[in-house]
Amino acid sequence: MEIYKGFVYILASRRDGVLYTGVTNNLQRRMAEHKIGINTGFTYQYRTQKLVYFEPYTDMGTAIRREKQLKRWKRDWKIALIERDNPQWQDLTESIGVKPDYIQAVMHEYKHM
Repeated sequence: MEIYKGFVYILASRRDGVLYTGVTNNLQRRMAEHKIGINTGFTYQYRTQKLVYFEPYTDMGTAIRREKQLKRWKRDWKIALIERDNPQWQDLTESIGVKPDYIQAVMHEYKHM
């Protein structure tokens, strides 16, 4: 069983909307944070909360390099990457184990910081 230490992910506001590419060491937690709007930056401003693509990595350095590569890609290339694995642009958040109760637990934790 591989242990993943990094994830590159792409969020979308909607199918033809804004795209955001990010990297994290904990995709479940990061998605919960995006869903509840913890950070008031780009993803909050443009409501990019829909996980449409992700890649797991066994080391964070490789994940960071891949994120930087994807950020330089043209929009059309990112769309083709998303549609290769997720042609319907489904929100993959629940498929990685992020259910409403987990999102609520993360929100509760942030309220008590």
